[in-house]
Amino acid sequence: MSFPEFFAAVPRLALHDPLADILGAAENGLVEYGYTDAVKLAGHSCPTVAGAYLMTLKALAKLYPDGCPERGGIKVELKAAQADGVAGVTAAVAGLLTGAAGEGGFKGLGGRYGRRNLLQFAAAIDAELGFTRLDTGTRVAAAYHPEVVPAPPELQELMPKLLAGTASTAEEIEFGRLWQLRVKRILIDHFDDPELVRLASQA
Repeated sequence: MSFPEFFAAVPRLALHDPLADILGAAENGLVEYGYTDAVKLAGHSCPTVAGAYLMTLKALAKLYPDGCPERGGIKVELKAAQADGVAGVTAAVAGLLTGAAGEGGFKGLGGRYGRRNLLQFAAAIDAELGFTRLDTGTRVAAAYHPEVVPAPPELQELMPKLLAGTASTAEEIEFGRLWQLRVKRILIDHFDDPELVRLASQA
């Protein structure tokens, strides 16, 4: 399986997972995720998957300025209800990276390492995502503004043909190229753009 080359250039996320450590799944409990992992989970690469990945990376960097984030030690809240729009995709990516899970998540071992109910929807927050460290209670809210990186005009022109099934093979290939070009601009060209992902610490 091959992916666009820029996937490998997207910054990766390293975490410590105490459950993986105690169960011998990862040496010293250190695990690493990249954008390709998020794409494999979602089954596609789009501005939503890119945004969920970026919001999580940036929020965890703010939550853990001096150390490695602890996977399974972070509560994730979404402002949207589970059935709304792309909330499910965003939650899946954030859950992959943080270990946070809903009511079907891992219940823990002897009262420790639980992941259940750390992922919640319809939360009373002022941004798309909220992240809370369970050990300190520190909170960070993340808001994503994909309009900062608009889609190429040609993409909008090709979309009706693609959806109607009338696009030629060449047009389908061009659509995919332009689609991923926007994702690349989000993840690479605008990675450090403070207007793309806005973070706010919360009491």
